[in-house]
Amino acid sequence: MGDIYIYMLVALAFLAIADLIVGVSNDAVNFLNSAIGSKAVSFKTIMIVASLGVAMGALTSSGMMEVARKGIFNPEEFMFDEIMIIFMAVMVTDILLLDFFNTLGLPTSTTVSIVFELLGASVAIAILKIFADNNQSLLNLGNYINNEKAIEIILGILLSVIVAFSIGAIIQFFSRLLLSFNFNDKPKLFGAIFSGFAVTSIMYFILIKGIKNASFMNDSIKSLISANPMTLLSIGFIFFTLISLLLIVFFKTNIYKIIIVIGTFALAVAFAGNDLVNFIGVPIAAFNSYEAWSVTNILPQHFPMVALGQPVQTQPYLLLIAGLVMVLTLWFSSKAKAVVKTSVDLSRQDDVKERFEPNFLSRTIVRYSIAASDGLNNILPNSTKKHIDKQFQKPKISAVIKSEDLPAFDLVRAAVNLMVASVLISLATSMKLPLSTTYVTFMVAMGTSLADRAWGSESAVYRVAGVLNVIGGWFFTALSAFVAAAIMAVILYYGRGYALTALLTFAIILLVRNYMNHRKQAKELKEEDSLEKAESSSTQGVIVESANNIANVVKRGNKIYTGAINGLSTHNLKLLKKNKKNIEKLSEEIEELRDHIFYFIKNLEEPSVTASNFYINILSHLQDFAQSLEYISNVSFKHVNNNHKKLKFTQIKELKEIDERFDKLFNNVKTAFDSRSFEEIGAILNRKQEIVSLVSDKIQKQVGRTRTEESSPKNTTLYFSLLIETKDLLMATMNLLEEYYNAHDASVEPATIDVIADDEKVGENREE
Repeated sequence: MGDIYIYMLVALAFLAIADLIVGVSNDAVNFLNSAIGSKAVSFKTIMIVASLGVAMGALTSSGMMEVARKGIFNPEEFMFDEIMIIFMAVMVTDILLLDFFNTLGLPTSTTVSIVFELLGASVAIAILKIFADNNQSLLNLGNYINNEKAIEIILGILLSVIVAFSIGAIIQFFSRLLLSFNFNDKPKLFGAIFSGFAVTSIMYFILIKGIKNASFMNDSIKSLISANPMTLLSIGFIFFTLISLLLIVFFKTNIYKIIIVIGTFALAVAFAGNDLVNFIGVPIAAFNSYEAWSVTNILPQHFPMVALGQPVQTQPYLLLIAGLVMVLTLWFSSKAKAVVKTSVDLSRQDDVKERFEPNFLSRTIVRYSIAASDGLNNILPNSTKKHIDKQFQKPKISAVIKSEDLPAFDLVRAAVNLMVASVLISLATSMKLPLSTTYVTFMVAMGTSLADRAWGSESAVYRVAGVLNVIGGWFFTALSAFVAAAIMAVILYYGRGYALTALLTFAIILLVRNYMNHRKQAKELKEEDSLEKAESSSTQGVIVESANNIANVVKRGNKIYTGAINGLSTHNLKLLKKNKKNIEKLSEEIEELRDHIFYFIKNLEEPSVTASNFYINILSHLQDFAQSLEYISNVSFKHVNNNHKKLKFTQIKELKEIDERFDKLFNNVKTAFDSRSFEEIGAILNRKQEIVSLVSDKIQKQVGRTRTEESSPKNTTLYFSLLIETKDLLMATMNLLEEYYNAHDASVEPATIDVIADDEKVGENREE
């Protein structure tokens, strides 16, 4: 009889480890985004500090485990076998749901997930029990569910979203008003006072959230912390302000970096201490349930789980194991980095490729916000507006720094993010208000970025759309967690062991598949052929950088053209579909380069402004090149997808002949740009007419076939379209080469030519 429950416990143990991994991948954003976004310290230092915080937080995790045991449902109303079904349904749903959001790179709340999964599974089992008992109706559902706690959690979450965003925006506005973007030039006392407030709030947070709840802490110290909060805050503020002033004056310390390191540690402690229940609370509760039932001779269907209502101390070794898994995940999870990237990009001070498209709601919010801002500006005196604008004026960035090396935001904003999140979470905890650390940290980051004018007119609709998407994802998490867990519970209730095996197999397959897809996507992002934005400020530098992009575009274009011809000749729909995705990706990258033109021109040196004409023309030719490939790929895919007749053997043979000629052309172009053998470009241009004549000859042959033997209008249309667009592709390639060839000749001085010639000789010697 007990074998099935031992099987469940083993499965729950493995699910707990997997859930820790996907949970940390999701929640790492809570304590990493401020430190990583500001680049206050090295990534390695951030990870070491966060790891120590996670380890300490795991050891100080305490009463939060009660949420899984009796926080959502009334355990005494359920039998042992029903409780085990609820716990299994919750864990399977949780791991699949969190992995889904991690794969999308969206931060979501593990607290919301576990709460609504417990609610959904327990409601489903309760309804089944009610229907099986003629003496009960749905009105008795309240006997099974802890309604008061569930409503309290939902209201707490909704309130935390609004409060965190508003408080973050207000604190950041006044901090910037005091310190400005040139905070290092402000009086040292300003920095010391700011540090005193920040470190005091963060340390108080550590005490309230961590040490106060630690099982190894003396009761008298716990009482002292709880009974004298205002005294502790006052003493802490004076002490940390004086220490900060000493560090700034005598040791020339950058106090903002210290604030960020302390804050990162504090939030890591909070995450592990507060959210550990989300990952291991259910398996531990299941183990406690089994322990209570196994010492009796009562059938599992008749053993009420009164024992879960009693307080139980979690074994320290379990917390240590959980902490170790969390730390290892923090170091090695690529999905954690993807989730952090979403939060950092939405907070970024500078322009970045926007991940989210604007929608009606985001446009409306921005429109009314602009109107409100204009109304406020009309009220304020001009002197006040000038002072505010001066404090929010951003320092000029050195042109030699590449965009990827710049921090997403400065140290002041990172410190405010950590300080405000710490205060809000500690206040809510002391008032016993449930909230999500993910919600608070994310919404504080969004509020501070808004106050810092990071959401300008160029990016506001995208950033607001991103925030709405993430918030919508949270509420979607709640709904989907409730429904999915309920369905899982019903399946397990009727299917028992067979259903459990099937669901676990399904979960493993899905997790492995998502992991493989994520690795594939990460590999594609790192591929060496991706295009790079021009960062140089001189004509010669732009020409060299453009050579790399041209070589990569031509290489990828060659593969795409060959893929279209091969897919069409073999009617391979899968190949054509893949080819279609490849050209779409290439077109998007070229479009990104065009979007970067404004910043490129602003970065140019005054004598080199003529480089802008060259760069704009190069991008125009690259876009023409991509558009021709896109048309060829799309018409080929459409023809095969619609199951039209195959091309005739002579047509395929001619297309292959053209493809071979283009393959040679593209390889020569790539070699010329890779090796910087620019005289070879002239030789390629001289063979332009030869290739044009080849394509024109094929067009003439098809005209003759159409008049005499061709019987398929679709084939004729397709073939002419391919040839005409191939001709346009050739012209775009030649225009690109001519533009580059002329610009290079005009910019290279004799001395530079000698250097290039010497480099080419070295390259030839290496090849030999």
